[in-house]
Amino acid sequence: MRKIHLMNEASRDATIIIDTVKTKPGPTMGVPGKKLAFRRYLAATDTGLHEALIAAHGEAYAQALIDGDPEIDIEQVGKYISDTSPVFLSASGEVLHVSPNLTDVIFGPDGSERERKEAANTPGNVNDDTPVRWTGRKLPRSQAITRFAFRRTIGVKHVDGLTFDFLFAMAKQLHEEDAMVMLGGGAKGKEPLIFQENGTPYRGFLEGRVDGNRYKLLLHLSNLELRVPDAAAS
Repeated sequence: MRKIHLMNEASRDATIIIDTVKTKPGPTMGVPGKKLAFRRYLAATDTGLHEALIAAHGEAYAQALIDGDPEIDIEQVGKYISDTSPVFLSASGEVLHVSPNLTDVIFGPDGSERERKEAANTPGNVNDDTPVRWTGRKLPRSQAITRFAFRRTIGVKHVDGLTFDFLFAMAKQLHEEDAMVMLGGGAKGKEPLIFQENGTPYRGFLEGRVDGNRYKLLLHLSNLELRVPDAAAS
């Protein structure tokens, strides 16, 4: 079970579990009573790619394609592809047998390169000694869903009776206020939430729902804010 170290508004913290919220299945393709299956087939080999055809037939190889279909390997093209594995290639197209060294390249607004440095590993921060904090910034639910694009939603769950009371109180407060509260990582709660090493940084919005003695806490994650574009200059 994945865990999150969470602090509430009163600076009380606990480690609880999180789980991806399952969405309702969408419409299925196919005909009634029959299951649709997708398959992948090999479309070309390396000898049928553009660079190989130029080397063999020159830049104007259109007539060669018409006359003899040199881009088609009769023994390979059309074969069913089952499991696949990722392969790293060098700039020259050679297979790399060890993981490459990654480099961060920073570009300016004009598209020019500003900085190049060795990529650093960014650790996850949701299950550290420092808990994820309430930032104190709350937004009405109707406003939050129109200002941010939510990429993922995670359910926050208790592990025992004490954490049930802990989470139920949070859910009840947010439910009664009809609001979402922003969560942040780090000592001051100003860092984005990163759930795994080198993972995508997200803004977290905690939503609570209560029905009698039952509660639901949903952590909505966003890395995109929706903004109205500036009016065009007249």
